[in-house]
Amino acid sequence: MELRKVGIIGSGAWGTAMAQALARAGHHVQLYTRSAELVEAIKDKHENLQYLPGYVLSKNVTASTDIAEVADDKDFLFLASPSLYLLDNVNRILNVPSVSRAKTNIGILTKGFFSTEAGPKMIMETLESILPEPFRHNLVYVAGPSHAEEVAVGKLTGLIAASENPKNSIMFRDLLRVPGLMVYSSFDVIGVQICAAVKNVIAVVYGSLDAIAEDSAVFGDNAESLLLAAGLNEIQTIGFAMGATHAETFTSISGVGDLYVSCKSKYGRNRRFGHDIIKNAILTRFKNLDDLITNISSIGYLPEGVVACKYVAQIAEKHNLRLTICNGLYRILNREIEPEDFLTNLLMRG
Repeated sequence: MELRKVGIIGSGAWGTAMAQALARAGHHVQLYTRSAELVEAIKDKHENLQYLPGYVLSKNVTASTDIAEVADDKDFLFLASPSLYLLDNVNRILNVPSVSRAKTNIGILTKGFFSTEAGPKMIMETLESILPEPFRHNLVYVAGPSHAEEVAVGKLTGLIAASENPKNSIMFRDLLRVPGLMVYSSFDVIGVQICAAVKNVIAVVYGSLDAIAEDSAVFGDNAESLLLAAGLNEIQTIGFAMGATHAETFTSISGVGDLYVSCKSKYGRNRRFGHDIIKNAILTRFKNLDDLITNISSIGYLPEGVVACKYVAQIAEKHNLRLTICNGLYRILNREIEPEDFLTNLLMRG
């Protein structure tokens, strides 16, 4: 196997876990972070104390606060910043030689949507409009049921590498076929992106239901299964409205697989946020959804489904989609309805 130089823009749990997976196979990986303290921790202790504590990183993983250094002279570059910050970071690397001359291969790990004057846009569509022209139709989107905590220690994980360019999909598939990762190619770029973004919305609702079910004589595993299945239907509805091309995308690991792990796993931040809505009344700290998004850093972790929920509501309105679960969460986060009332009406009355 040919060893590669890899840059990862974003030092969160997912970006760090991906760095560790690649480094475990011998690749040299450099993370971009805004934190000088994190750079020193990775250098001296081989640990991301902020976002992935307790996991020892390979010596092949380094970090830098210089985004140009991380982006330049790399065989592969992954974009892993949260959706709220990704565009700013991409604009900062446009003049880096490897990017401006399209001398690197770019993969995307970020989930969600971008806000534009024309409404919500998918991540790859937006990035292709601002990156140099050779990247158009050549970016690769990587997603799947992949909690960082398991990827970091090499537990078996399946991923999808989706691209309009079959060769690039296969190239990233081969790069990522390291110990612990099984990677498959897909050409349904839109469908895979929708699955990755909207499953987080469903997972927030699922977390709330799970919290209620702990003390409920009415809701249990059966109700949670009902919600998961209905949520998958809404993901598929959005996907086809946005231009998804393959029905099997939604029944594969990028669809039902990613949705299941996001809803059921103890590591899921979106599930955790839904749980906090019920058990810790976390929404009382915010006036509405916009206030929540503006102050989302105050939560202490980042539930991407909160941000995605706002954009899904806009997509539903534009395409005249009936999305009971997604629109219900929007109203919950906007402080219009109570989650207990919504879930009772949803599951008891259909």
